[in-house]
Amino acid sequence: MKKVYYLICCLSILMLQSCNEKKLTEVVEVPLPSAKDKLSIGSPDDVVADEGSFSIEKLPYKYEALAPNIDALTMELHFSKFYLAHTNALNRAIENTELEKLSIEEILVKMDLNDANLRNNAGGYYNHNLYFESLAPKAGGAPKDTLASAINRDFGSFEGFKNQFSNESKKQFGSAWTWLIVDKSGKLTITSTNNQDNPLMTNAPVKGTPILAIDLWEHAYYLNYQQKRKNYIDAFFNVVNWPKVQERFENAIAK
Repeated sequence: MKKVYYLICCLSILMLQSCNEKKLTEVVEVPLPSAKDKLSIGSPDDVVADEGSFSIEKLPYKYEALAPNIDALTMELHFSKFYLAHTNALNRAIENTELEKLSIEEILVKMDLNDANLRNNAGGYYNHNLYFESLAPKAGGAPKDTLASAINRDFGSFEGFKNQFSNESKKQFGSAWTWLIVDKSGKLTITSTNNQDNPLMTNAPVKGTPILAIDLWEHAYYLNYQQKRKNYIDAFFNVVNWPKVQERFENAIAK
């Protein structure tokens, strides 16, 4: 079987499973299946978090539904390993604290940013919820109605928005996210954050309510695109769930 040494992804999985952030000293080899091997893809409905304040937000489509833009194996790894690990680690981090009764948005605003474990997993939980909801099969195209008008107002055109969002994503180095947010004045803005930070946190370079996100961590694309992250970013627009982004936009401007 041909092996790909997918080091960053493997180390990330182990880090997420460690609630006390132990140092990693081992290199883990992950053998990827060859074309002759049969793949066994599970169901997102089988993914259940441990008991706690936060649960897994159900994926409204099958792992293979976004192919060829995002392949089934990547989706399964992303959802059932990374997202699940963030959810369980978040619940452990807030257990028996005053944060247990807060929403995830309230936690992101009120938490101590020096608490690296909580910061990573609260951010990872929120970010992945928004990312997976931002995707849908047979989607893509262009937004409509009030969101389309706002994009034309703030970026000149939909193509202008796509170019700016893509360029912001492509210039990121390492693990990051690119966001479309609504600021306090109701204006749409594109921004990026590193690691699992997001625009709701007090340290965000540009603050606002996120309505669209692309995950730029290698585990989100590497199995299919390898070093060609640009191709993943381009393919992302083929599966954007614009009705959901529109819903978030309307909720944000209604506040």
